[in-house]
Amino acid sequence: MPGKNLTTWSFFFLEGFSKYPKLEIVLFVFSLVMYLVTLLGNSTLILITILDSRLQTPMYFFLGNLSFMDICYTSASIPTLLVNLLSSRKTIVFSGCAVQMYLSLAMGSTECVLLAVMAYDRYVAICSPLRYPILMNRQVCVQLATVSWVTGCLTALLETGFALRMPLCGNLIDHFTCEILAVLKLACASSLLMDMTMLAVSVLLLPIPMLLICISYVFILSTILRISSAEGRNKAFSTCGAHLTVVVLYYGAALSMYLKPSSSGSQQIDKIISLLYGVLTPMLNPIIYSLRNKEVKDAMKKLQDKISSHQTHESI
Repeated sequence: MPGKNLTTWSFFFLEGFSKYPKLEIVLFVFSLVMYLVTLLGNSTLILITILDSRLQTPMYFFLGNLSFMDICYTSASIPTLLVNLLSSRKTIVFSGCAVQMYLSLAMGSTECVLLAVMAYDRYVAICSPLRYPILMNRQVCVQLATVSWVTGCLTALLETGFALRMPLCGNLIDHFTCEILAVLKLACASSLLMDMTMLAVSVLLLPIPMLLICISYVFILSTILRISSAEGRNKAFSTCGAHLTVVVLYYGAALSMYLKPSSSGSQQIDKIISLLYGVLTPMLNPIIYSLRNKEVKDAMKKLQDKISSHQTHESI
């Protein structure tokens, strides 16, 4: 049959996990719980970084951005997933598919750059502590966050724009969201320009930020090992450990998805990786930062005490 552009299809079928109907109920409960925890955890983290003056520092400014991205990223795809897991007709309209594809790419790409920015922030804080207030002033932080957002949004716009122009020979997407790689598998013919664009963006947003993160942590580790006091070393390891854990989780899943040969592996494996990448990692981010950071724990305790005090006052 002749190929159609993505824009000529009025809706798409999302196959998701329909081959495993018994698994869908389990996945619905799992995804719903993960999504609610993600919303609660990241919203709480944003709230305490705004309300607690001790957390109004560059590190927590970037962390607030990360939490906001995680909320947007999961909200772009998980509600659709939850509806389709309980529905016999798993469809999504064209406009919804386009928006979902763009938002997922934009938030994921922005997070790649932001994690590198956060590594640079930790590098300056530990390797040049006396110059830290000058090098990472409010204006610089806003500029670095803006660069992250603009880079992610523009590269996502480029990829989505190319995907929307590809001739497609069907409207059954073998995925639970309009994930760009799954949509491109419907293409009637391969496009060298699209392949090169995807490769260039993947290299720009995955290996390059990862290299910058690794370089930052080489210098950070070297500086930490020269700290004489055990307390100072533990504090430095604590603030960097949370970020490094998030980096490993995020980039591990992203690299396995976007930098492997398109023909390798099962599509079912790709769906599971996408689910972990899109639900589990955003949920774990605030938990990791809360467990490993005394300042966040103290701020959360302070917020809980305020809420309890307010409720007690109202009851009286």
